[in-house]
Parts: sequence; structure tokens; C-alpha cells
Amino acid sequence: MVTQIDLGGIAVEVVQKDIKNIHLSVYPPTGRVRIAAPLRMDIDTIRVFAITKLGWIKSQQQKLREQERETPREYLDRESHYVWGKRYLLKIEEQDGAPEVALRHNKLILRIRPATSREKKQEILDAWYREQLKAALPSLLDKWEALMSVKVGRCFVQKMRTKWGSCSHDTRNIRLNTDLARKPPECLEYIVVHELAHLLEPTHNQHFIVLMDRFMPKWRFYKDQLNKLPVRHEDWGY
Repeated sequence: MVTQIDLGGIAVEVVQKDIKNIHLSVYPPTGRVRIAAPLRMDIDTIRVFAITKLGWIKSQQQKLREQERETPREYLDRESHYVWGKRYLLKIEEQDGAPEVALRHNKLILRIRPATSREKKQEILDAWYREQLKAALPSLLDKWEALMSVKVGRCFVQKMRTKWGSCSHDTRNIRLNTDLARKPPECLEYIVVHELAHLLEPTHNQHFIVLMDRFMPKWRFYKDQLNKLPVRHEDWGY
């Protein structure tokens, strides 16, 4: 069931479904607000919950409005691209054969067939970023699973438009945004710890904050660092 409530001019989309806990999200780029609530929860209770979170909603919307965004990528020579937080200049090399991506000094080399489209170049680089992230994860997961005494079911790497990561407490699966391979390594580690903490506490309550403080005392610094970095241009479609 989908309804909408108004909080002093802020429209909040409410989706009620078969879940245990209430979840509040503020989505880029415009700060769209959505609440996912259990079917058993009445709309007045949901409204009171939203009112208590109004200050947080406004601060998140302000952050989204102020966050720097990259210009659309054209995948041309000398265009800036980032790998693990470092800036590289794209260099296109045409060849007959399977596409390849390589780092050389300050260059991100993209070897492709002649007349490869912009969309195909993006697809090739996105796949490469996904592989970089997948290669970095096993050692991080081994480290933090042992430190936090948790065990992940499965870890998925995929393009995510509104989140850096997510966790399913029931299946113990986590999902990580491919774009984390563009950010400094400590940002990936922060997101890994964040999602593993959700295996111990599914919500962002005080217990969750205590867990984050215990396992990663500087997590707020890494969170701010990640949120201040330019994010990739997206055609959000709404």
C-alpha cells in the first residue's frame, strides 16, 4: 500500500509492506523522502515517526543539494576518472581484439575496437571497476568478520544509484556499490564495517552507533569523507 503524507511542505512517500521494522530514506538528487513501514503500523504512528525525524530529513536534503557532482562522462582522451580515490587521465587506445583496461602511471588506459560507442566504453569500465572491488573484498571481509564475530551469507557487487551498500539481516547478504572502487580504500572499509554491523543490529539506533564506535572509532570521519567526495553524474529519471 502506497500513501503520501505532508510534513510542512515536505512530501513523504509511505510504502507499507510485510517487513518488521520501519525504514526512512532520503534519495538523491532532489532529496525525495520515502518511508517503508510494516503493514501493522497505522498512518498516524508513521506520521509521528516522520515528525521526530524531520530535522534529520532536512539536513540530508541540504547535503544532497550541496554535494558536488561530476559532469557527464564522455569517455574521451584526457578525461578525469578516479580509481581508489586517485585521479587518472583516460587514454583511449584502439586495437583489434578484446577490450582491456589498465593503469599506467597517471593514465587509465582503455583499449577498445575502433568506433566503440560511448555506452560500450562505459559498460567496459563499469565492469572493470566491479572487478577491482570484488578483488579488494575477500581480505576486508576476512578481517572484519573475525573482528566483529559475524559471518556474511553472500556479498554482491553491483551498480546502486541511491546507496553505497545494503544489508539483509535475514539472509545475511550484503550488497556494495561498484562506485566504491572510485573512492579512497578507507571509504570501502567503512561501508563494509557499516553493513557488517547491520548483521548485529538491523536499524540505525543507539546500539548500532555503539557498535560502530567500538569497531571503527573514526567511522564518522570516513563517512564525512565519502559524502564530501564528488559523486558520479546520473540520469536519475525522476
